[in-house]
Amino acid sequence: MLAAERRDFLLARLESDGKLVAKEIAWELGVAEDNIRRDLRELAAAGLCQRVYGGALPVSPAVADYATRTTVSPSSKARVATAAVALIRPGSTVLLDGGTTALAVTAALPRDLVATIVTHSPTVAAALVEHPSVDVYVLGGRLFKHSAVTCGAATAEAVQRISADLFLMGVTGVHAEAGLTTGDADEAAMKRTFAGRAADTYVLASSEKIGAASPFVVLPSNAVGGVITDAPGDHPTMRSLRRAGVTIIPA
Repeated sequence: MLAAERRDFLLARLESDGKLVAKEIAWELGVAEDNIRRDLRELAAAGLCQRVYGGALPVSPAVADYATRTTVSPSSKARVATAAVALIRPGSTVLLDGGTTALAVTAALPRDLVATIVTHSPTVAAALVEHPSVDVYVLGGRLFKHSAVTCGAATAEAVQRISADLFLMGVTGVHAEAGLTTGDADEAAMKRTFAGRAADTYVLASSEKIGAASPFVVLPSNAVGGVITDAPGDHPTMRSLRRAGVTIIPA
């Protein structure tokens, strides 16, 4: 099998199985494991997979720049947002992450909701101007332009003064083995800090994020209150998450 044919085989198998184990693929194809690992490095460099120890996982489309992500699965994000809003109790304090799904949450909020929302996203904060009964607190810090959120020591220090009822967290990948992941180490650390300041954390996971992975782990998938998603229940990752004891909130 030519190298190009082998890479096509790997991509097809990744799509059908949701993961690749280099040792197993090498045995199946009768080639050296080093050849498969080299193929995976090339595919990862082209943005076609996410390498992990021993193999590869599907790459998340949510690692694109902010402007591009606004065009990815908008209807899926709207469904997830509607389900997420049902978790917000009147009078509660909510930590709302940045990102395009969090922005969809602001659009789904009832106009008469009385609540306090704390965010490190200027775009989310601006959208909440249209909600007269929602008190909005914006956490300062260095602006991370890729995701349009503030990050760094100032943001982390500010959130330590918050005790929230709920954190609605965005990620770029949800995988039973890789966990909850995102594309930047500082963002991953910030999300962990936010989760530590909330009584409950739920993940906003539109369908394209299910079964995908990014380089930096935020939390294990079973370390949150639940995953809000519209992915089909028979998706392999959904079955694996349920077996791991993860609560799924269908959107």
